[in-house]
Amino acid sequence: MLENSMDDGMMNRGGGGGGGIMNRGRGGRGGGRGGGGAHGGGHGGHGGHGGGHGGHGGHTGQDRSGMQNRSQDDRLMERIMSISGPTHELPPQDIEEKKFSGRNRLYVGNLTNDISEEEIQQMFNSYGETSELFINKEKNFAFLRLDFHANAEKAKRELDGTVRKGRVLKVRFAPHSSIIKVKNLTPWISNELLSHAFGVFGEIERAVVIVDERGKSTGEGIVEYSRKPSAQMALRKCTEGCYFLTASLRPVVVEPFEQNDDIDGYPDKNLPKKNADFYKAREVGPRFASIGSFEHEYGTRWKQLHELYKQKEEALKREMSMEEEKLEAQMEFARYEHETELLREQLRIREADRERQKREWEMKERQAEEQRTREEELRRRQQEEMALRIRRQEEELHRRQQENNLFMQEQAMRGGGGGGAGGGGGGAAKNFDGIPSERDGYPSVEAGNNLPVDPKSFMDQYNNMERNNRGGYNDDRGQIMDLMDMRVDMGNMGTNRGGAGGGGGRWQGGNDRQRPDDFPNKRRRY
Repeated sequence: MLENSMDDGMMNRGGGGGGGIMNRGRGGRGGGRGGGGAHGGGHGGHGGHGGGHGGHGGHTGQDRSGMQNRSQDDRLMERIMSISGPTHELPPQDIEEKKFSGRNRLYVGNLTNDISEEEIQQMFNSYGETSELFINKEKNFAFLRLDFHANAEKAKRELDGTVRKGRVLKVRFAPHSSIIKVKNLTPWISNELLSHAFGVFGEIERAVVIVDERGKSTGEGIVEYSRKPSAQMALRKCTEGCYFLTASLRPVVVEPFEQNDDIDGYPDKNLPKKNADFYKAREVGPRFASIGSFEHEYGTRWKQLHELYKQKEEALKREMSMEEEKLEAQMEFARYEHETELLREQLRIREADRERQKREWEMKERQAEEQRTREEELRRRQQEEMALRIRRQEEELHRRQQENNLFMQEQAMRGGGGGGAGGGGGGAAKNFDGIPSERDGYPSVEAGNNLPVDPKSFMDQYNNMERNNRGGYNDDRGQIMDLMDMRVDMGNMGTNRGGAGGGGGRWQGGNDRQRPDDFPNKRRRY
């Protein structure tokens, strides 16, 4: 109640504005601290009017707060991802006390409405430095922080119960609303890990794991934040989701911490002594009941009721422990199955990858084999074409050699026929008028000139001749027939020359018989 009243006072401190600072859509109090202000004045109606405008501003504030919450969640997830690694080596926790922490916040009640900030500061300056002073003159209380907890305890002990202007002051520690209680902790969580894990939600003043008298962890811890929004965020996020601190799948359970005053307790001066029940309860003092009496009977019933509660509590704890062990075993089995399934999935992926690689290798081998087959086929074709070209070249060379041989024989015969001009005088002369001037494309040979023709021009003319001009044969027989015709013509020409020279030549009269003294002409070499 004190914390809520302080928050209301801070939000509506300036009078009846448009729903206070937070713009919650409700009118502020009219004339909060004194006279009427610019927004609310001293009238409640103006405050209600301001509340309407505050509602309109609250709609825009909700949109902005939604965007801000999303950005805060994103930043929170980034911080959690940054600490999700191994936590084997954590730095030791700083045990030095922080100044102006939430544990040093004091509540001062039963003040007069004429109190000022200077008076309260003067009242507490002798105990140390003060900070965050807040005064609510309407409800006559104040909050402030001292630098260290020892100074706050000393101020509380000395100022509590003092009288100021006829009123007894009430000084005690203010409720620390920024503390959370963390449950379901594993035995491997320490103060450092607890502070490391919950430090993502905000600045931490103190984080401890509660232990028993043997120093063994009880599975619970306390985290004290510097600000209340940090504790609220940690409570909300851990309640909505599952927050794990270790490899174990036991999520932490976060609850608001209910702080009990086990230092000062409940002194007798705080009792309402004017109440009739107080006097009725205090009529009889401490005593033991007599066995068999009325008091003993009902006292025994009360003790039996508490014993039953204790037994049920222990049975519930045992059942809870058994359920936890059962869940732990199921969790380990499920973890093993999950890891096995992950390994199976990885194995399936590896097998699929291996099959894919095998298909790719087979495809590459097939492509390489096809490429090798194409190259061999191309090489074989090239070899066949080369062999065919070589064979054609050889045939062409053979044909040219045959033609050259024929040409040389023809030249030899033409050279031998010219020698009959000196010895052939007795033969009868033949008539060359009927002989055409050109035969089969060759130029006519003059009678008085038996010089050999140019071999190049002769071969060009011979090669340019058509097959039809060589006797109508498509093979070498046409060449042979042409050669025979040429020999006959040359014989006739030799006979005529022999007659003209006055002597019988070798070809005279068509006598082709060889004489014993005739010798073959030597073959001319070119």
